[in-house]
Amino acid sequence: MLPEVEAWLRRRTSSAGDWPAAELAAAKGETTVSVVLPARDEQETVGEIVTAIRRELVEAVPLVDELVVVDSRSVDDTAGRAARAGARVVAQDEILPDLKPLDGKGEALWKSLAATSGDLLVFVDADLREFDASFVTGLLGPLLADPGVAYVKGCYDRPLQDLQGGGGRVTELVARPLLNLHWPQLAGFVQPLAGEYAGRRSVLERIPFVTGYGVEIAMLVDLLDLVGLDALAQVDLGRRVHSHQSTEALGGMAAQILQAAWSRLERQGKMVALHTPVASLAQFRRDAAGHRVTVRDVAVAERPPMVTVPGYRPGS
Repeated sequence: MLPEVEAWLRRRTSSAGDWPAAELAAAKGETTVSVVLPARDEQETVGEIVTAIRRELVEAVPLVDELVVVDSRSVDDTAGRAARAGARVVAQDEILPDLKPLDGKGEALWKSLAATSGDLLVFVDADLREFDASFVTGLLGPLLADPGVAYVKGCYDRPLQDLQGGGGRVTELVARPLLNLHWPQLAGFVQPLAGEYAGRRSVLERIPFVTGYGVEIAMLVDLLDLVGLDALAQVDLGRRVHSHQSTEALGGMAAQILQAAWSRLERQGKMVALHTPVASLAQFRRDAAGHRVTVRDVAVAERPPMVTVPGYRPGS
């Protein structure tokens, strides 16, 4: 590990317990905070998360000013349960409706910049189980304590069944090797693909957003380029429990992460591309006749920095 990364780890890593909600509320002053949950078919968990945030960080302590669920074309009762729990629910395709709609989690995250108005944005995945409001306070802490911090990433243990730390397979097999190979300054991030992070609007609106599952790794790489390592931080949130994807589904995620990394390597002049990556992934399943191939589209689209979008106005 680079010496500068070792120094960064000591300087910019903290724990959620270091940031009590009452102290953060007292320190926020005129700063406004928006919490965003991108959600697709998460009716089993989204209501509990929204309820906890409202109860502990809106009503008990006035820390969160805006709690928004961006509903990404759910076909279950995600929107209804989120609204009944006290969130403002916005349909993804109703934000910036003049733009051609795109697919993927990153699209919901990008559009949330236009649907919210907070100076600080906290993003929390809507599939979390055993959710604790310290996820939000932990991510806000470094931003409210130090104006030099622009972005905070969550880290945690991810159990897989009874195996502690067994989750995060795409992180260990794809994302971490990529970062260590090409962006070693980012090697200190424990969970580079974590869906829990927070940032200053003034910074987030200046980077592009990959629309698919490559959004987290692309965001880290782009922010390193924009603001430098010392403006990035991470917070130990303890333990993250959520439903796990099949190996086949993880293969699709990995393919999108590789494409997002490819585009940044090319853009930053770290490689010369001699061909265009194929945006399809062949996978195999065995049935009675043998191995059956399925081919899925894993193309990665990208939205431009939100500040470049005509008519962009926070909260519009």
